Amino acid sequence: MTLSRNAWTGKRKRASLLPAVIALVLLGATTVSAGDTWPFTGESAHGANQPSVHGYTSSQIANWTPQTDPDSALLRSRVPLQTRIAPFTATQANQTLNPSVQMGTIAGDYGNAFIENAPYTNKFAQYHFNFWQYTDYYSYWHGTATAYTPPSYYDSLAQSNWQEKWFEFGMLNIPNPTYTDAAHKNGVLSLAGIFFSNNDRGQQTYKQMLVKNASGQFTVALKLIEMAQYYGFDGFFINQEELSPDIAVADIPNYIAFMKVLQDAGLYVQWDDSVNTSTGANTFARTFNANNISFLYNGGKQVSNSFFFDYGMTGTQITNAINYLNSFNTTNGTSYNILKNGFAGIEAGANRWSTTNSSQLSSKLSGGVPRVSLSTLGADFVHSGLDEDMGLSYPVSHRSENKYQWMTTLREQLWWSGPNVNPKNTTPSSTNTVTDVYADNRNWPGVASVIAERSVIGGNNFSTSFNTGHGLSYYVNGAVSNTAEWSNMSLQDIPVTWEWWQDTAGNRLAVDFDYGPSYDLTGTTRFSYQQIGGYKGGSSLVVKGNLNAENFLRLYKTDLSVNANSKVSVTYNKPSNTDTSTMYIGLVTAANPTTVVKIAVPGSGNKTTGWTTAELNLSAYVGQKIAALGLVYNPGSAAVANYQMNVGQLRVYDGSAVSPAAPTGLAIASAYPGTGEMVLNWDMNTNYAQVKQYNVYVNDIFMGGKYDSMFYIKKLPAQSGTIKVVPVGADGNEGTAATLAYNLNNAVSNLSASSQSNGDLTVSWTNPAGVAGSIKVTVKSLNQITTPAAVSAQTTVAQGTTSATFSNLPVNGDDYEVTVAIGSNLPVSKSGNFIDVVCAPYAESWSWSGNTLNLPMPTTRDWRYLYVYENGTPRSFDTTYSSGSKPRIIRGRTTKASLSFTSTTTSVYVVMEDYAGNLSAPLTLR
Repeated sequence: MTLSRNAWTGKRKRASLLPAVIALVLLGATTVSAGDTWPFTGESAHGANQPSVHGYTSSQIANWTPQTDPDSALLRSRVPLQTRIAPFTATQANQTLNPSVQMGTIAGDYGNAFIENAPYTNKFAQYHFNFWQYTDYYSYWHGTATAYTPPSYYDSLAQSNWQEKWFEFGMLNIPNPTYTDAAHKNGVLSLAGIFFSNNDRGQQTYKQMLVKNASGQFTVALKLIEMAQYYGFDGFFINQEELSPDIAVADIPNYIAFMKVLQDAGLYVQWDDSVNTSTGANTFARTFNANNISFLYNGGKQVSNSFFFDYGMTGTQITNAINYLNSFNTTNGTSYNILKNGFAGIEAGANRWSTTNSSQLSSKLSGGVPRVSLSTLGADFVHSGLDEDMGLSYPVSHRSENKYQWMTTLREQLWWSGPNVNPKNTTPSSTNTVTDVYADNRNWPGVASVIAERSVIGGNNFSTSFNTGHGLSYYVNGAVSNTAEWSNMSLQDIPVTWEWWQDTAGNRLAVDFDYGPSYDLTGTTRFSYQQIGGYKGGSSLVVKGNLNAENFLRLYKTDLSVNANSKVSVTYNKPSNTDTSTMYIGLVTAANPTTVVKIAVPGSGNKTTGWTTAELNLSAYVGQKIAALGLVYNPGSAAVANYQMNVGQLRVYDGSAVSPAAPTGLAIASAYPGTGEMVLNWDMNTNYAQVKQYNVYVNDIFMGGKYDSMFYIKKLPAQSGTIKVVPVGADGNEGTAATLAYNLNNAVSNLSASSQSNGDLTVSWTNPAGVAGSIKVTVKSLNQITTPAAVSAQTTVAQGTTSATFSNLPVNGDDYEVTVAIGSNLPVSKSGNFIDVVCAPYAESWSWSGNTLNLPMPTTRDWRYLYVYENGTPRSFDTTYSSGSKPRIIRGRTTKASLSFTSTTTSVYVVMEDYAGNLSAPLTLR
């Protein structure tokens, strides 16, 4: 990828815009970069024990285990990759498109959260990708800080200037598990990102990744396979862009062999075409040729599954790639195809709505159809780049404010559905009609103009409640269950296939997702509906406007089988006045795709007093396949002004879906009363055809949900009550709940722990009144430790005791958890870190070659600086992004030139400094 990297987002740097030059931005006159996610504050601030995705260096991968990786058990995706239905041209919005053209999306997840990147949390204003139907591969790009990086390092300076992030980012960015859940629900592969470059990863280099063990195996490759299997993602996007020096030609065979190991494990690997195999140079061929083909196929074996070609791939280069593959196939007996194995890059995050992107896209088309598969970098700019496009900079962050989310929704629709928010009409506008969201619909025709929509909706059952992955409250059966805002992509329903394709001879209706009265729409005149909210989840589908002709709102591309027991139900709420209108279920059958079958919803013209469910029989269509599903609105005898209809749930079912049994083994894994947090676990049903997710309630208040065997609760609503975990079946109905009573009032309170420099850890607490029993106190070290063995100590003290002291414990900053249980009552815990008063000396395998010192990057968990003293004077080293020479090696920011350098002094020794500021004993190297 030829771009001047934003240090960790992978997007181009640009100067802050002034409002006066907004028009230039819209015309593509400058280069732009998407905004970072700054730490949440207030109620949405990261929980003390909240799980968080982090990055990994090669050495951290080589030593990876689930037991030592922080939060690992809560960072898994368990949703299996779903099979997509066969393409059916007759229901495509654009029937000329070739369904074999693939689409890759390289972007962030909820945002560019470098630290405190939670799988789910109580924050509405994040990015929630809603267009999986146009995507085949989703690669995560923004980069994350390695585990144990102090959150305080992401301070105001680091937030305001992307060159001032003085901490370490891993070369591996694993997917956020809830994004993988959503991807897999939609048949999309979820790919981790591997990235090496001069500026973005400090001392990290591909050479550290290619190290072999004593048996000649690539340790990192084997661990990457384990991690993919454990965390549930599907493969890797590998971007090798180191310079000065480039990749060594002698290392290329090992690099290829490394990638073959990933291939042999069945993982999908996309290679960013960035290396000339003859010279090792970081170059971008933008086509297949003899100097890059060995990263696709070598020695009779596949090396990668596909190439990402750098931006600006021309028609001639596409032709050359096709011709080269044809010749290569003839010679080697392979069957490579440009649509399967080649992806032309489009730099969405930098060029956005500009003519640059529309021109680059058109150069890849023939008759309006792509000749090569496509991939965008940074399409999440629709959310993360809002402030930049408004001409605003730090500390403004409208992108994280609720009242601006209607803007990011429309911006995403413009990028994917096209300039008219209608995949059936993707012709750019002659005038810019979307300046109110700081976009431009005069150039970019939308992804829907070139990519045929996909779907996973097949079989006999389908259910949606129009959940987009977030809400300002959570509704259960139309009533507010939880008033807190939330984000959780695991709860996202299959997105609407077509936003918004309406067949009508009259007015188009305004269509939106209704998040309820708290959804602030005061900043726009585009929507004026009565805000009702969701039925089950965070939102419902709403249409509003002047209904002056029949309107078929096409919603879902499907391949649903109809039998004698098949039914369709719709749950709706009509707040507008009673009128002559009728709402119908609209079906398109595979046998007759040009005709819309309408099934009337009786009484649907009447104003409702709440949510109403109508169940309709489909037995008249036995043996047919439903190829598209939507809703028809007919005004009846006269036009209906201010028509509004909310739809909260749409289901197709035949009674074959199993009503799931209650999960067994429901238990409280950890309770943290001091912060109101709790972690639950249970035995999950691993048959995804039977159970789609587990919903978690406390005192019948919805806490969240996921298809998993564990769940983290950020804020308990009460000190006591009943926990319920309820499985959800394939028909969208909840099954039987598992229940568990809890009572924190009978547990100790005010739990605290104090770690002393002499190795003592004193645990203290307050006992509950009237509760008898001896008190068991335990302490255990967690995650990645720096002691030879993990701590696990326990003592039992008499009733009424309020403290206990453990001796001879670590003083090195390791994680610990203390737990106190009184009698048979609920154990409660508090997590923390042992005091840190020691720093271990440098312990890597350094060596001299004449006067050249080879000084490998430290692999210990706890280090920030490495000082190199030459004749008693600290040596200075260059830092990334030309940020100056510093008298120390800085973790994550000193260049890789520090790994090997010349020193002619007579005395050389090194000293480590850890995150707590402790200095190690010096290690003499000469």
